Amino acid sequence: MDPDTLMDQARGAFDQALTLAQEWLLSPAAWSQFGLLIGAYLLARLVNRIISPKIKDLLTPEPENQSIIATARRFVLIFLPLLLPLLAYGFTAIGEVVTRSLFGSGAVIAFGKRVFLFLAARALAKHIITDPFLKTLAKYVLVPVAALYAIGVLDQVVAGLDQAQVNLGNISFSALAIARGLVAGSILFWFGRWSNTQSSAYIEQQPMRPAIRQLAIKSSEFAIFALAFLILMNVMGISLSSLAILGGAIGVGLGFGLQKIASNFASGVILMVEGQATVGDYVELDGGEAGTIVKMLARATILETFDGRWIVVPNEDFITTRVVNYSDSGSANRLEVEFSVSYDTDINQIPAIIEAAVSKHPGVLQEPEGPDCELRGFGDSGIDFCVEFWVEGIDDGKNKYSSDVLFLVWNALKDNDIEIPYPHRVVEIKGQLPQ
Repeated sequence: MDPDTLMDQARGAFDQALTLAQEWLLSPAAWSQFGLLIGAYLLARLVNRIISPKIKDLLTPEPENQSIIATARRFVLIFLPLLLPLLAYGFTAIGEVVTRSLFGSGAVIAFGKRVFLFLAARALAKHIITDPFLKTLAKYVLVPVAALYAIGVLDQVVAGLDQAQVNLGNISFSALAIARGLVAGSILFWFGRWSNTQSSAYIEQQPMRPAIRQLAIKSSEFAIFALAFLILMNVMGISLSSLAILGGAIGVGLGFGLQKIASNFASGVILMVEGQATVGDYVELDGGEAGTIVKMLARATILETFDGRWIVVPNEDFITTRVVNYSDSGSANRLEVEFSVSYDTDINQIPAIIEAAVSKHPGVLQEPEGPDCELRGFGDSGIDFCVEFWVEGIDDGKNKYSSDVLFLVWNALKDNDIEIPYPHRVVEIKGQLPQ
């Protein structure tokens, strides 16, 4: 643009502003509006000073009161700093009606009313909002928009953004739709994350199977964010039918590469519904992976081994391979330990001694059956026995059942003077010994 033309436009805008200022300064209607504006503000301060302490005393609950009503009252108290600018805005609106009825004009008082609304938005962003994300959004979006509205140029800015069109394939939207979508999307997905946290906490408190609980949490999360996405598309003015065409084209291109992800997702849903494996179970897969399930995600299940390592197992492996669940429905597990005694021992007394000793262990169960000592065979160095016993849990981590039972066996044999053999070898030499 020519610099002379730009200077002429700037000079014209200045002259227009100067003329408007002169009209305001020399007009009785303008001075009356200034007076009403100041009077409305002073009246708002007076009313705020009178009623603000009373509202605070009325709504402040006892510190130990944690009921829903008390929480709601504390929430309302947060907005108390908005009382002064909102009172000023209300009184100014009444003054605007009066001046327009008397003088047919209310530009000055209307400007003051918008300024009070700007001060309310500024107080909201500065003193009331505490969440970091919402505070940033209010500081850089709400306050600037309120400022544009106060000086009366918001409509022009909105119209300019609405005229700037952006085309993406068969989808067309304006710069205003982008700005509106960014703001609305930020708020919607923040609210979705907050709602997901609240719903997850509520579902966690409900009496249901852990697998069903996990499925309910994942389903609510999907529903919340799907609803937020649909609302965002509506806010931006994007037709879902045109979006479906674009999404279908992308889906066909990515479908072949996402088969495994889809399979794992479906397998995860089946696992949660059937409940054959859930958080807290100790499982062992055909591939050798073994550990306690600590998380069940949409794509994979995370096992924690007893040495603190996490193993990420695709959910499909739980469906297509053999899985041993040592903790299913809290079922007991049978363990066994082997030992040997000398050939000089009266083996008829061994079962009673060992079964009585093992029964003393607090973790050994008597149901479905108590400890059972069996003769397994005649070894090279001694007579082989095995004691079988049932426990709740597995023999690893915090539970050292095999080690504890072997200690009990050792002490019981020693107390009864029964020898535990060690390997013996007999060497036969034929002929004369070498000199």
